[in-house]
Amino acid sequence: MRYLLVDYIHAYEPGKSIEGIKNVAMSEDYLEFHFPNNPIMPGVMMLEAFTQLAGWLVAASSDFQNWFLVNTVKKSSFYGLVLPGDQLKLYVQLVAEDGSGQITFNGLGSVNGKKKVMAGFSGKAVPLDAFDDREAQQDFFKILTRTAKR
Repeated sequence: MRYLLVDYIHAYEPGKSIEGIKNVAMSEDYLEFHFPNNPIMPGVMMLEAFTQLAGWLVAASSDFQNWFLVNTVKKSSFYGLVLPGDQLKLYVQLVAEDGSGQITFNGLGSVNGKKKVMAGFSGKAVPLDAFDDREAQQDFFKILTRTAKR
């Protein structure tokens, strides 16, 4: 199963930063066992939401030629639980890009203005068409940013 952990992208600055929303719904199957009768969003899913946002930033910044694949989580800190019904606001900022193609990001997640997660992570930009359809991803980005014509 593929988890799409970004429901809405409300701002981005190509090559710099991106902001999005993850609405945590009780119907998400990973909550059934994490934990029974006390569901919380797993920390690894929050990290995945950051990497998906970083992917969208890399894609939008490269005219959908590239995507981001994480290879290192340098640091992650959790400050509270994210529960069903919460709206997790996500902010990802590009920190550095070295000559070898390694890209470093910082992420911050909050609920109702309270910090819940922070992370520093890095990875590489890879050709998008190697594993997904470029036009389909462009269309999906328009849906996420609410710029698709209806």
